[in-house]
Amino acid sequence: MDHQESMSSVQQALHDYKAGLGHFTEQMPDIARKYNAFTEACFEEGTLTAKEKQLIALGISLYSQDEYCIIYHTKGCLDQGCSQEEIFEAIAVTGAFGGGAAMSQAVTLVEQCLTELDQQPH
Repeated sequence: MDHQESMSSVQQALHDYKAGLGHFTEQMPDIARKYNAFTEACFEEGTLTAKEKQLIALGISLYSQDEYCIIYHTKGCLDQGCSQEEIFEAIAVTGAFGGGAAMSQAVTLVEQCLTELDQQPH
C-alpha cells in the first residue's frame, strides 16, 4: 500500500490543497507570496486570539460551503487547542446565522415580491 492509499479522505484533501497551492505558487510566485503574507498577517495573534480567528474562519467556511476551507480550518481549530465543544458552538452560531439570513430575506424581500408581483395582471 502506497502513501496515498493509506491517507484518509480528509488527509488527502489537505494534501491536494497543498499540492494545488504549490502549483499555483510555481505559476504565480509574486501573487502567491503576497497572498500568503496577507493571510498569515490576518491569522496572527492580535486583539482576537489565533484560536478565535480559526473559529471565525471555520464558521465562514461552513456558511460558504467551502469543503477545503472547512477541513483546513477545522484542523486550524484543533491546532489552536479548540475543544469539540468550542467547535460545535461555532457551528451552532453559523447555523443560526445561516437560518437567520434565509429568514430575514423571506420575511422582507420575498414578502415584498409576493405583494408587488401578485398585484400585477396575470
